[in-house]
Amino acid sequence: MSPIRTSDVLVVGGGIIGLVTAWRAAQRGLATTVVDPAPGGGAAQVAAGMLAAVTELHYGEQTLLALNLESARRYPDFAAELTEATGRDLGYRRCGTLAVALDADDRAHLRELHALQQRSGLASEWLSGRECRRLEPMLAPGVRGGLKVDGDHQIDPRRLVAALLAACERAGVVFHRGWAERLTVLRERAAGVVTADGTDLAAGRVVLAAGSLSGRLAGVPEQVLPPVRPVKGQVLRLTVPKRYAPFLSRTVRAVVRGGHLYLVPRENGELVVGATSEELGWDTTVTAGGVYELLRDAHELVPGITELPLTETRAGLRPGSPDNAPLLGPTELDGLLLATGHYRNGVLLTPVTGDVMAHVLTTGELPDEARPFTPRRFAAATLTEQPA
Repeated sequence: MSPIRTSDVLVVGGGIIGLVTAWRAAQRGLATTVVDPAPGGGAAQVAAGMLAAVTELHYGEQTLLALNLESARRYPDFAAELTEATGRDLGYRRCGTLAVALDADDRAHLRELHALQQRSGLASEWLSGRECRRLEPMLAPGVRGGLKVDGDHQIDPRRLVAALLAACERAGVVFHRGWAERLTVLRERAAGVVTADGTDLAAGRVVLAAGSLSGRLAGVPEQVLPPVRPVKGQVLRLTVPKRYAPFLSRTVRAVVRGGHLYLVPRENGELVVGATSEELGWDTTVTAGGVYELLRDAHELVPGITELPLTETRAGLRPGSPDNAPLLGPTELDGLLLATGHYRNGVLLTPVTGDVMAHVLTTGELPDEARPFTPRRFAAATLTEQPA
């Protein structure tokens, strides 16, 4: 077996959440190691990068809304700091979002969402179909109405994760490019991991931030294993030739045939179209059906889209949790912390997750905004479900 290497914090997982945790921990003076075979890969390579706290609001998720809004509030300073630290453009755009309805049922659904947003104190403006098309002339003539949300922005997740990788390297984070195979538990405390090549990495604390894989690390006691599952999403990338520009000036979202659709235009001419939501385990196959449905629905929303070159098809796995909210902070196993289960909000929650994890790693306490998202909420639920 290779010699033991010791760090203050060992982060399992080198996606956006693992990297921001490692960067913030290193900034606080903690010797930090990241274990991942391909840091910067994973869901970040597929995600569209919508920072959509308002238009992503769902019934029953008002507690999560507060965390989403807090992270959105921190994004401008976070993006500026990360760009200053690395010299990299993150593709952060404050272009706003337009959510539109294509038929009477969708319009009624969008009206209900608008009412929920208003009750929640959120800023969104109802527009007629004509007003929507005035903002975005490429929209289909049949658009019945929409919601304009200037506060929902976007970022390029691929640029973001590349910048976080560079920031970690500059901050002295050590990378072990391999699989974490087993959690090491000594005297009822998490003490590191053993990697697939037999290396024993010791650490004062272990942060499990492996996205949809977080529930698969061997050696984690069953009662603290995160209840995270993979949710497949297929995404398309098209290119807008200069002769078509500007094709869309902001992110456009819609519900088409009951399915959520988004089109995210980048300043570099890329147009991201997504995304399916499929409970198919670990399957990441791009299917003809998935591509067809996305293009069919996008064509119904923006007819001109079928003229654009299709440049990429990808499928990724979102880390879903039982209540669609992240698991942040200490577990019942001493020394083991979680930063996972962000589901469809991983990119949006990047700034607040980094701050929360750095705070708890240095003080031992979860800040107020993160307390509803303690991993222990699921352990408590399990206990209350036991028969009397």
